[in-house]
Amino acid sequence: MTSDHTTTHSIPSYLNANDMGAWGIYLEQIDRVAPYLGPLSRWLETLKRPKRSLIVDIPIELDNGTIAHFEGYRVQHNTSRGPGKGGVRFHQDVCLSEVMALAGWMSIKNAAVNVPFGGAKGGIRIDPRKYSSKELERVTRRYTSEIGVIIGPSKDIPAPDVNTNAQTMAWMMDTYSMNEGSTTTGVVTGKPIALGGSLGRVEATGRGVFVVACEAAKDLGLGIPESKVAVQGFGNVGGTAARLFHEAGAKVVAIQDHTGTIYNENGIDIHSLLDHVENNAGVMGFPEARAISNEDFWGVPTDFMIPAALENQITIHNAGQIKAKILIEGANGPTTPEADDILIEKGIYVVPDVLSNAGGVTVSYFEWVQDFSSFFWTEEEINHRLERLMKDAYRVISDVAKHHGVTLRTAAFIVACTRILESRQVRGLYP
Repeated sequence: MTSDHTTTHSIPSYLNANDMGAWGIYLEQIDRVAPYLGPLSRWLETLKRPKRSLIVDIPIELDNGTIAHFEGYRVQHNTSRGPGKGGVRFHQDVCLSEVMALAGWMSIKNAAVNVPFGGAKGGIRIDPRKYSSKELERVTRRYTSEIGVIIGPSKDIPAPDVNTNAQTMAWMMDTYSMNEGSTTTGVVTGKPIALGGSLGRVEATGRGVFVVACEAAKDLGLGIPESKVAVQGFGNVGGTAARLFHEAGAKVVAIQDHTGTIYNENGIDIHSLLDHVENNAGVMGFPEARAISNEDFWGVPTDFMIPAALENQITIHNAGQIKAKILIEGANGPTTPEADDILIEKGIYVVPDVLSNAGGVTVSYFEWVQDFSSFFWTEEEINHRLERLMKDAYRVISDVAKHHGVTLRTAAFIVACTRILESRQVRGLYP
């Protein structure tokens, strides 16, 4: 006899079912992998609902003496394989749906590269460009105090994300430590070196993008020297990836950032561009390349395209324009499922974000380990360990893709979901 109490719902009651946003994309990706999970599929609902979602009010006194309130979030999606792990972003468009999806993708990412973390994410709805450093420090410290009940080095470890950096993590670590009554360096990663941060962390995500791009190129018989590359986003991820491609002999022909898009079919000198950006806060105006429209960026003929900005950049409206042979996702969730289907039909080889941009969380794992042991590795050791782990992860996922005849994205989700749900199954339910 069937029970009347077996119905489950993957849409939490606090979300609008008609406006699922990024969380809806994540759910669709989970549904696509369900047929490959076998008996573990009975646990699939575990991945469709966050373990814990916290919304906090952040009141601070502004420099002019007035009081301002901001909304903050910390979502722990899954902790079956270890403590939650994921960044904190400061952005005016941050919302619960976005943070939930990013936490879900962190669960998948950490399991895909087999580091012992679950998935979490945080954010504050604020435009940091409009506030002073002191105001941002107050926001960060109050936010840390509000979410302090659920974070910790063995519970949930935040890290930098969009518009946050090592200084943000230093404020978070100090605030948590003051509240705990003892210095707790392992509560966050991406910290300054002076506070237990890891060498190689700043470049880790971009370096990981380059490592898996090289592995994908081997599978497709492409060489890196003289290949053409287009990069969207020129921060830590896109800038590092572009520099490594450039140093390997590739021609980076197009780059887009928040100021616009530049193009040079003969290749852009990335070292000169990095100097230009440092002095001009953007790529526009670089004298050795011409400006093109942001829309034309997607149609640039290229071997590698690297979206390394924000989510939902490649949609049904521009996916058809892309002429790249390999697309390596440097950002989180840059491609919608509908656009993904278009890219597949065009024969474009997509290396998904949950694999290609996992270099950052991998070195965050190294930092966490170093903090616990108070023993630190050289940058050469860090980069070697990162390269080995990323290559191993790519090979496992590539083999699963070939075995099932599926895309790398589906294969990454198969590997990750299997690892998470196996942990959930053997742990059982308590109480």
